[in-house]
Amino acid sequence: MKKIHAAPLALALLPGVAMAGGVDRSGQSLGALFEEGTYAEFSIGHVSPDVSGTALGANSGDMVGSHLQLGAAYKRDINDKLSFALIFDQPFGADVEYPAGTGYVFQGATAELNSNAITGVLRYKFNQNFSAYGGVRLQTMEAEVSIPVFGGYAASGDRDEGFGYLVGAAYERPDIALRIALTYFSEIDHDVSTVESGGGLPGPVTSTTAINTPQAVNLDFQTGIAKDTLLFGGVRWVEWSKFNISPTFYSGTLIRRPLVSFADDRYTYTLGVGRKFNENWSGSVSVSYEETLGGFQSNLSPQDGRLGLTIGAKYKQGNMSISGGVNITRVGSAQTVVSQAPFATSQFGDNTSVGVGFKVGYHF
Repeated sequence: MKKIHAAPLALALLPGVAMAGGVDRSGQSLGALFEEGTYAEFSIGHVSPDVSGTALGANSGDMVGSHLQLGAAYKRDINDKLSFALIFDQPFGADVEYPAGTGYVFQGATAELNSNAITGVLRYKFNQNFSAYGGVRLQTMEAEVSIPVFGGYAASGDRDEGFGYLVGAAYERPDIALRIALTYFSEIDHDVSTVESGGGLPGPVTSTTAINTPQAVNLDFQTGIAKDTLLFGGVRWVEWSKFNISPTFYSGTLIRRPLVSFADDRYTYTLGVGRKFNENWSGSVSVSYEETLGGFQSNLSPQDGRLGLTIGAKYKQGNMSISGGVNITRVGSAQTVVSQAPFATSQFGDNTSVGVGFKVGYHF
């Protein structure tokens, strides 16, 4: 079988293209680590969700803001056995903007969660088929929230840095473009200095909020199935059941439950096909899926499962390549609790998300 260029795999995984479970954004891809020779890339994505629900006879309006997603990577061989990569991504985030004036219980509420991470990873090739890799991640996180219905409650968390690690192994058959890679990402602990106000407090109160971003496992694969045709996909598991954000006053006195939490872990499945049309053009199409698990979801992330379609194209000229992708995702219906006494729930459904992404890569 003629060796197949593996570029279409990257097209389906452009950062920022798809809305994902929990507050997952980048998928923590290590694709640049497997590029040949010296390589650099920069990517940008834009996601525009349309998510709304109803509760107590009122419609929330579109309550998820659009966001940009940036990514970059640099990979280099040290010798014929060792190589390294530096990867920048924005792994977790949320932008919540409940419109004012709707009559919805959380009208005017906003929340923002931002993170940035730099990963340094070293790969060792035992032979042509087997390799192992590992590295460290430096991650920053900051957050803020405002919920007018809770007596004007607001909280702001300063940027905090935390460290984690990753380890993984890969099996490859270059003659048929086969690669199977398994990667573990550790959780990263943050102690965020938080100022809370409103909600009956006599004045601003400062405390520390522990935010631990969850551990995750990525299983990625690709293989040639015909001349110039590649089958690719993967499974990503994230331990969202251990993730929560619980500011001291909000969770201990005002509401007595976490500000953000998720009941279940999430599995994300991806399957696609890439095709090289000629020396310059290639394309891909892929499907991503998360199961709808039921139960109540967070009011800051009212989604339960998803089904997405991504179409990508790539143009290559000399050492430079330009890739682009478009994703359309059907966001799974979800229920949230909007009041404990009396008990009341919301219903979110028929929601979508549209994302576009672009990547420029260069082999030196």
